[in-house]
Amino acid sequence: MKLDIRQFSSKDKDFRRDLDQLLSWESVSDANVQKSVEDIVGRVRNEGDSALVELTNRFDRRNVQCAADLVIEADELAKAVERVDVNIVSALKQAAERVKSYHERQIQPSWQYEEANGTVLGQQITPLDRVGVYVPGGKAAYPSSVLMNVMPAKVAGVGEIVMVVPTPDDVVNDIVLAAAHVAGVDRVITVGGAQAVAALAYGTETVPKVDKIVGPGNIYVATAKRMVFGACGIDMIAGPSEILVVSDGQSNPDWIAMDLFSQAEHDEDAQSILISTDAGFIEKVQASMERLIEDMSRQEIIKTSLEGRGAFIHVDSMEEAIEVANIVAAEHLELSIENPQEWVGKIRHAGAIFMGRYTPEALGDYCAGPNHVLPTSGTARFSSPLGVYDFQKRSSIIYCSHEGASELAKIASPLARGESLEAHAVSAEFRIIDKG
Repeated sequence: MKLDIRQFSSKDKDFRRDLDQLLSWESVSDANVQKSVEDIVGRVRNEGDSALVELTNRFDRRNVQCAADLVIEADELAKAVERVDVNIVSALKQAAERVKSYHERQIQPSWQYEEANGTVLGQQITPLDRVGVYVPGGKAAYPSSVLMNVMPAKVAGVGEIVMVVPTPDDVVNDIVLAAAHVAGVDRVITVGGAQAVAALAYGTETVPKVDKIVGPGNIYVATAKRMVFGACGIDMIAGPSEILVVSDGQSNPDWIAMDLFSQAEHDEDAQSILISTDAGFIEKVQASMERLIEDMSRQEIIKTSLEGRGAFIHVDSMEEAIEVANIVAAEHLELSIENPQEWVGKIRHAGAIFMGRYTPEALGDYCAGPNHVLPTSGTARFSSPLGVYDFQKRSSIIYCSHEGASELAKIASPLARGESLEAHAVSAEFRIIDKG
């Protein structure tokens, strides 16, 4: 199959402008989506279960009579495990253990220190009480997303985890439910879309209000998450999946072609980019892609993605490749080069970095251990993968002895008066020790 993939060179006069255009992605909804989501969120917030049932029946083509019929309790999740192939269950358990082990290393303890005058300062770290996890349904089911969103929450010590997943036409994916059981989800609510987000954010008679919502979804889900932020926390507003491969031209071109396919097959808006110092290698990868795509079950999606948002970029040196990689700030970055350790320290912006020729992004999606919920659309410049820290909050601890309060008050008082906040100043001054 012929693939018309854009090719760039760092020597091109308008390279930076063309690169910016390639990377541009507006992850906000249009006016119609915004209005639709506003209506849905408003209805669920005001009408609770009755709106949730009506919207679920309408959008997911179901015939639910009451909200209780939407709930799958923990004991039912355990039964789903028995219906799933033993090899898949084994893989789920192994992957969950690896994800757990990795995230346990992110745990941070609370801490305090005492000053000479008896003042104690510190930070207390506590888990969130309840978290909602959105898992996509419909076109595809992602048990891996269950593990990646739930395991760090469990490691953080979250008290209750509620998962929502749409089940259009009453089709329930047992692998997703089995993953929920393996990960330790407390209950599953079979709802999706903006209505699920609203139910988690504001609570209904059946769906408990959560402190934070995590997990990927379509534009309606993303718009709803943005809308309810403030009523609860959210993880991020994610755009389409991305991969950037940096190659020195010595890797197997078939491997690189398939690595690029691995993101392109997600959806038509996914982005796959190859940067190489070897123009001949780029040609080899293109040939591999045109040959291998014939065997892909999602070849039309792959083709649309590659021709719409994919690119080959030729650069003159590895230094230049790294510079471009930092501009892209990709969700997934593969350093398919001979000496990745030499260059990884120069990467400033990337969601996850896959080092060496034997480390495809696909392993990170499922079982390597680090989280696959990653910043997209250049947001790796200022944000990080989902982790234990996303399910914890930090409280400052301040204890003053009388002597310590007196010393601090002498600093606070002039600052407060400089801001014309007299009550602040006097409140502090009351604690000053009178040595006269």
